[in-house]
This record gives sequence, structure tokens and C-alpha cells, in this order.
Amino acid sequence: MAGIADASVYTDFSGLTALKAKASRDARGSLAEVARQFESLFLGQMLKSMRQASLGEGILDNDQSLFYRDMFDQQLALHLAGSGGMGLADAIERQLGGAAVRPETGVKGLDAYLCRRTLRQPAPATAPAGEAGGSVRPETADDPGRWDSREFVQRLWPWAVEAAKQLGLRPQALLAQAALETGWGQYMLRRPDGAPSNNLFNIKAGRRWQGPSVAVDSLEYEQGVAVKRRSRFRAYPSLRDSFRDYVAFLRESPRYGRALESSADPAGFFSALQQGGYATDPRYAEKVQAVMEGPEMRRALAALGI
Repeated sequence: MAGIADASVYTDFSGLTALKAKASRDARGSLAEVARQFESLFLGQMLKSMRQASLGEGILDNDQSLFYRDMFDQQLALHLAGSGGMGLADAIERQLGGAAVRPETGVKGLDAYLCRRTLRQPAPATAPAGEAGGSVRPETADDPGRWDSREFVQRLWPWAVEAAKQLGLRPQALLAQAALETGWGQYMLRRPDGAPSNNLFNIKAGRRWQGPSVAVDSLEYEQGVAVKRRSRFRAYPSLRDSFRDYVAFLRESPRYGRALESSADPAGFFSALQQGGYATDPRYAEKVQAVMEGPEMRRALAALGI
């Protein structure tokens, strides 16, 4: 039998207790096991529904045999999930364990569905305080949700330059943060009528915020464990206003003073920003840096001749 901590038997409650304790110490390390447990529950429900859809019980079936059959189905679901399952556990792990990931062209099946449903409302990482040249297709001009990564950079570059100059930061660093927060504009927070909130940095609407806001569910990390919270986020008249408010937001908060002092070094800036409480994701700075140095950003900057 496998180790008790991996809950390889569905009646092994001590294994689930050990998993909970591990999650409090190492949320990322236990994520795969939690996702597998969730998939086993889903498969168990699927097997139960299949049984209920049958035309009838066997001629020799009785209450005792049905009881043991149900036990077998629950154990089978756990075994199937641990043996690869139907891919649900992997998809859940990707959604909860990394940065916002856009569904790539050609992705089909469960992964594509989860990308569309789960990432349409992203998991903002901010803690509570938290148009360019180039050829742009006319139908994409007004909605960042229709831009690709190249258009995202092209359209926002002048405003990123404007904001970056005030912060002493490289423009692509700001664009990388906005890209991480919104999935290159694809998953920006939206108002009830579907209009974009224009909040590129997912700054929350605290008590001092007097402007419009939108309420969405978001993932926050509390003692290393991801939990869902209902929060309100700022909304702006334009994307340019989002850049301007981001600059004002950092300058007005003393806890981001060290980040502003480190702005010449993007890695140091985002590390200090994270430590100051801007994001609850323990890997936030690392993720922004990965976007800034990633292939999509390089291609978009090359298209601008930068």
C-alpha cells in the first residue's frame, strides 16, 4: 500500500489530514495531490450516475452487494485519478499553480473548456491596498479582450513609456505586469454589462477609492494556501487612466517606497513590490520576470523595433 500521506485509499482520512497539514506548509507542493483528490470525487460522481442510469440491478443483487459495489466504485475512482485519470487533475493544477495562461490555438477538449471558463475571470494577485502605432485590425481597436500579445504591446506602449518614466522603470516591465494580471488583455475584469474595467494591474478598490469598481471572485494566498475571496477592484474610463492610477497608487503608499528605490532593476522592483504586499502570490515577482523575458514579449518588442 502507498504511503498514508497520499490518501491512496478512499477511507484513509488520516491521509487527508496529513495532506491538509502539508498544504499549510507547502501549498504548491501539495497542489498536485489536491487536484488528484478533486478528480477522484468527480469520477466517483460520474460512476454513480452511470450506475443509476442502468436498466436495473442484477438478479442476485441485495443491499449488501450494492454497499460493497459502491465501495469498489469509490476506490476505483481514486485509483483512476492516480493513474492519469481524464486529465482534470492536470488542468486544475495548471490553473491554480501558475500565472494566467491563455488557451493556445488548437487546444481542444477539457483544457480548452477550463481555459475559457476559469480564466475569463482571472485570479488577481493584488493584495488589498492591490495607443500605439502599428497595424491594428479595426474590430480589435476598442476591446483588449480581442488583442493578441503584439497588439497589446503596440497599443499600450506610449502609455507604458509615460508611466515608466515617472517610476524610473523600463516600459516592458510595466507591460509584463499588466500582461500577467490580465492574460495579455484577454481576461481583464469586466463590468456587469460586459464592458472592460480597464484595470490593467488589478488594483483593488479600498475604502479611500471614490471611483467606479467591479466585484469579482479572486484567489488570495493566506499562509501559503490559495483561497477564494469576493473583492472589489477599481474601474477606469480608459486604459491610460489605469497606468496613471498605478503610478499614483505606488507613490502614495509608503510600503512601496523600497520598490520605487529599486526601479532601475525590474527584478528588484517586483521583488520589493511583492514584499510590500502588492501581491499575495509568493511567486509573483518571478512570474512577472518570466513574462518580461518570455518569447511573446520579445516578439512584440521586435515588431516595434525595440
